[in-house]
Amino acid sequence: MSSHPAAPPADGPGRRTRVAVVFGGRSEEHSISCATAASVLRAMDRERYDVVPIGITREGHWVLVEDDPEALEIRDGRLPHVPDTGRQVIVPLGGLDQDLRVVATDGTVADLGPVDVVFPLLHGPFGEDGTIQGLLELADIRYVGCGVLASAAMMDKHVMKVLFSSAGLAVGPYTVITDLDWRRDRAAALDAASALHFPVFVKPARAGSSMGVVKVDGPEELEAAVDKARSHDPKVLVEQGIAGREIECGVLQGRGADVPRISEVGEITVVGGGHEFYDFEAKYLDEASVRIQVPAGVSDGVRAQVREVARRAFEVAGCEGLARVDCFVTEAGEVLINEINTMPGFTPFSMYPQAWAASGVSYPELVDELVQLAMARPLGLR
Repeated sequence: MSSHPAAPPADGPGRRTRVAVVFGGRSEEHSISCATAASVLRAMDRERYDVVPIGITREGHWVLVEDDPEALEIRDGRLPHVPDTGRQVIVPLGGLDQDLRVVATDGTVADLGPVDVVFPLLHGPFGEDGTIQGLLELADIRYVGCGVLASAAMMDKHVMKVLFSSAGLAVGPYTVITDLDWRRDRAAALDAASALHFPVFVKPARAGSSMGVVKVDGPEELEAAVDKARSHDPKVLVEQGIAGREIECGVLQGRGADVPRISEVGEITVVGGGHEFYDFEAKYLDEASVRIQVPAGVSDGVRAQVREVARRAFEVAGCEGLARVDCFVTEAGEVLINEINTMPGFTPFSMYPQAWAASGVSYPELVDELVQLAMARPLGLR
């Protein structure tokens, strides 16, 4: 896809574009972020890019790590993590100084030089939710993916639904239980959730990878499910189960003023393993129980509807770079938007890269295109 040359680097001809790949983080999706980074690091063309791997530990320390994709993969059920290497990375906070620095355990400081673009591969809160995007905006550093507002709003599934509904995009029935609702009148919150048709799905409002999601078949199960979701996020969403299929597709920002590019549509089905739905274990630890089909076996009409909903959602949210859009297609043929993910799973086996592979864009080409889109983006307000 990337037929154009790399954007000019920050200083001088002949220098490769410098990309800091940032991963790990403080969220519960720390290990998934590491697995995503393993795939991206392996795919990046080292003749074009000078890659700087930066891990964020579970405690929030930014550290320089080895460029070793194998150490970051999920293997035999082992979830990877960012080790505290003791080489702390200091990020500049704007101004003329754009150099990264590393502070060793003995206090000595090494200058890593400037970075042209950051590829933030963080999933969940404290990364995907606009926080790292805000830091990079303050530092005047270009980065891959959505900006502050889109990242924050689309991370909060409640705010996301409000925005999409106001733009005329159909969403399924739901209710929200805030921390204050739960502490002030638990019975009223449960009554509001029970007013939906069962089964319902109880989930943290600001988490991904199906963390804390519980399928509830009756009102007697609600309280325990809400408590479980609250262990991940004090704000909880209760969604009415939709009878139908979940169809997904990838969106890639257009070049310049071009419209967003939409991938082929795909479908994930759980075919074994005792999973009631596409939960965390099915996604990452029990791949044999999951089937990804791209293109999905849907009519041309449904395919066109899903792709149009994805395009509209990307633009309504003000997304940049990339997103994956998940839709429900009901038994009556209605298309409802379920959610949009601004930093979707990005291993070669994830839906987003597979959908683009089926659309003629290979994994390395996709990674390269995202870096080029980020490099072409102006700094400041857009």
